[in-house]
Amino acid sequence: MPEQLAIEGGRPVRDRMLPYGRQTIDEADIAAVVKVLRSDWLTTGPQVEAFEQAFARRVGAEHAVAVNSGTAALAAAYHALNLRPDDEVIVPAITFASTANAVIQIGANPVIVDVAPDTLLIDSQSIEARITPRTRAIVAVDYAGQPCDYEDLRVVADRHGLMVVSDACHALGATWRGKSVGCLTPLTVFSFHPVKVITTGEGGMVTTSDSALAERMRAFRNHCITADFRERASRGSWEYTIDELGGNYRLSDMQCALGLSQLGKLDDFVARRRAVAARYDELIADVPGVAPLMVQPEVGHAYHLYVVRLEVERLTADRRAIFAALRAEGVGVNVHYLPVHLHQLYRERYGTKPGDCPDAEAAYERILSLPIFPGMSDADATDTVTALAKVLRRYQR
Repeated sequence: MPEQLAIEGGRPVRDRMLPYGRQTIDEADIAAVVKVLRSDWLTTGPQVEAFEQAFARRVGAEHAVAVNSGTAALAAAYHALNLRPDDEVIVPAITFASTANAVIQIGANPVIVDVAPDTLLIDSQSIEARITPRTRAIVAVDYAGQPCDYEDLRVVADRHGLMVVSDACHALGATWRGKSVGCLTPLTVFSFHPVKVITTGEGGMVTTSDSALAERMRAFRNHCITADFRERASRGSWEYTIDELGGNYRLSDMQCALGLSQLGKLDDFVARRRAVAARYDELIADVPGVAPLMVQPEVGHAYHLYVVRLEVERLTADRRAIFAALRAEGVGVNVHYLPVHLHQLYRERYGTKPGDCPDAEAAYERILSLPIFPGMSDADATDTVTALAKVLRRYQR
């Protein structure tokens, strides 16, 4: 008879909740921030440029533009494309909603397309079916930390004269065919939220090798002011104008100092995430009723997330019940994400509905994100799979 679950009154696998993700901060990170606090510059100072230059070198791009969130980075990238109100941007259904929300915020229209069922990456056939004369760009989301097939996307984009934007908010440290994510498309967007591969608390970055795009994004993050304070000071003037609508999307020197310190640990962080993922792969192979997403050849996965698919047809409980039972066992699983077109905003504004993206919708009903972060131990990973096996045994048909 299956072991009694914690949700039914049994003893949990873990007494303390293991989160699905968390930051890793050490004394060097703290010292870097404190040093800035004791300096003359808390924002728009030398640490911003230092972080940008180091980040650009790390990913093989000519320019990096630091902003105060991944969402701001998306908006800056879309602004750089000079999108107009009737323009359309193709976005995959499986992503955090900011990928599409930022399109609306910049004044254009997102078009939501389906994903490949085995990877949950944007599906090229779905892209082709939704391209119109108003389409301007394709946003490729490196879901969970796995890069998209950029050669496939480039063929589609070139055929229709479109720009490809990489939403690599999950994928810092990932590679595709030996090349770093960050130099694979004209614009690549990153996030530094605490659960991401490195953190600045909150923050984001856009990389590009196009000087004109970089200049537009630097202006956008500072209200599109035509002359910043350094330029005004150098000519002894207070005067400037604003020609376009931007905002205050700047990243502070304190945050950039933390980011610069974290960047030095990027390889170690990614290596640990891959080790945890490899441990999961090994252990989950022996658990019936669950399987990880497929990893494509020639990909170096960053494993921001480790996502599994439940074989719900073999279970007497749905994903919601499995989720609740695992959290009761002390394993902080999560779900990434409700398909964008099912959010109420999109249903009301664009008339989207269930059935629009069947592969994304089917995946959503069965995916779970298991805990993964650099501070996890092998024992934590073993606990997670022990709890998963315990719960699935209880609900096997």
